[in-house]
Amino acid sequence: MDIFDTHAHLLDEHFDEDREALIASLSDAGVKLVMEACTDLKYLEKLIPFVEAWPMIYGAAGLHPEELGPYSLSDLTAVEAVLNHPKIKAVGEIGLDYYWPENPPREIQRDFFDAQLSLAAEHGLPVIIHDREAHGDTVDILRAHRGQVIGVMHCFSGSYETAKECLDMGFYLGFGGSLTFKNAKKNVEVAAKAPLDRLVIETDCPYMAPVPCRGQRNDPAKTLWVLKKLAQIRDMGEEELAPILFENGKKLFRI
Repeated sequence: MDIFDTHAHLLDEHFDEDREALIASLSDAGVKLVMEACTDLKYLEKLIPFVEAWPMIYGAAGLHPEELGPYSLSDLTAVEAVLNHPKIKAVGEIGLDYYWPENPPREIQRDFFDAQLSLAAEHGLPVIIHDREAHGDTVDILRAHRGQVIGVMHCFSGSYETAKECLDMGFYLGFGGSLTFKNAKKNVEVAAKAPLDRLVIETDCPYMAPVPCRGQRNDPAKTLWVLKKLAQIRDMGEEELAPILFENGKKLFRI
């Protein structure tokens, strides 16, 4: 089976000791493509050399809502500077995160989100959306860019009603380790009902390890457990589902 992990953070410090060996082993685990999602400008400095070094890895450039504290909107020029690179296939990880009270003020998050969506539209790139406890504002801002940009709702956690609106705007839904959790009733409902050609799988590694790997460092090889769960939800064989998800990811990121 060919697997595309559509959202990873392999440049995270949790991989510093064994990054190269891990990546070299992924093909044997069926992982043929990985999308590396950027979160801040320090990460961005490492992104281009990283994706150039590994043919199977592509990149997304953007500023994560939790990491906006040191930055102003003018810093987005650094993001824009890499968007024409042939291996940068999306703007991300961008969006809104209202979960932690210490996160940047909501108004600042919304301003950056809107500006980065505009960057994506100008460059004809899809977006990778982070939405945590901010479904209403996320959809409102996406609605303002309707018809100008598409992308993926990373680690989708909203209701089926929210999913339908995102799907209607041309977005894909990304499912990761949380789909395997016991309390993932909403996720399972959406994964069961959404159009199969709009679903992709991901890890968000090193975080969100799926069952039965909870408590371990997540990595792209563990995308297999997400595939297994989604196949069960859709009442399909893994061998039947895997190529559909793989092609969905390639279509989304134009690879």
